[in-house]
Amino acid sequence: MTSRRQFLVTSAALAAAPLLPAADTKKPKLRKAVKYGMIGVKGTPTDKFAAIKKLGFEGVEIDSPSGLKLDEVVAATKATGVVVHGVIDSVHWQDTLSHPDEKVRAKGLKALEGAIADAKTVGADTVLLVPGVVNKDVTYEQCWERSTAEVKKVLPTAEKAKIKICIETVWNNFITKPEQLVEYVDQFKSEWVAAYFDISNMIRYGVTPADWVRKLGKRMAKFDFKGYNGDKAKEAKDPGKGWCKIGEGTEDWPEVLKALAEVGYNGWATAEVGGGDEKVLADIAERMDKVLGLK
Repeated sequence: MTSRRQFLVTSAALAAAPLLPAADTKKPKLRKAVKYGMIGVKGTPTDKFAAIKKLGFEGVEIDSPSGLKLDEVVAATKATGVVVHGVIDSVHWQDTLSHPDEKVRAKGLKALEGAIADAKTVGADTVLLVPGVVNKDVTYEQCWERSTAEVKKVLPTAEKAKIKICIETVWNNFITKPEQLVEYVDQFKSEWVAAYFDISNMIRYGVTPADWVRKLGKRMAKFDFKGYNGDKAKEAKDPGKGWCKIGEGTEDWPEVLKALAEVGYNGWATAEVGGGDEKVLADIAERMDKVLGLK
């Protein structure tokens, strides 16, 4: 009788087991950040950093060049503990590394070198770079060849500074498939060139964000995101109509988080949307917490 009772109890437990979440389910360890320009709170960098810290943000990315005094940024980090985790090359759309004029490319290269120096100063470990733009004056092949040549020139500087040059995915008619970004990054054969994946940007081109993450794997040093509704864009027959608030798009965040865990990503998750005062930033923080599974 006892054996039969034990058998029934064990059988019931086994039948119920699949309904329970796996004990060893892994989740990516993510840290919330914003772009510095999103912080619409008035005051010094310290005031701004203190404001976002109260909302649960741990980091920011700043532009280079910018009007910021880097000594004030460093002081803000020390005072608040908010990290400047990355620097954005802010002239890469203007003085492109793919430009037909070598003088313009030289200006772009100098700006990239400046961004690396600024990153070193503020304690960041990456520089976000849009490598080039394909347009009526620049073919895909020319963009690839020219930007590759310029990035190679600055690799010794990046290595010395221990700063990764991270290639971002944007609407520049260049690198619209994960395989292309894999090939672009791998050609340098350097740990100082990596991928910076914008999870929302690439929905336009048909490959899901989770698939991008899986194919990029360890090449993906960081990611940022907005909100993009691919269905809405298709319905309107206008890619620009797809932009929306964080959490209202078709990114499929549960699958993205699963993919991030699979590739072992632990690091920064940075919002790139219109910012504002503390009320606006609080809403952004809440939306980020929800899609990132932080609360």
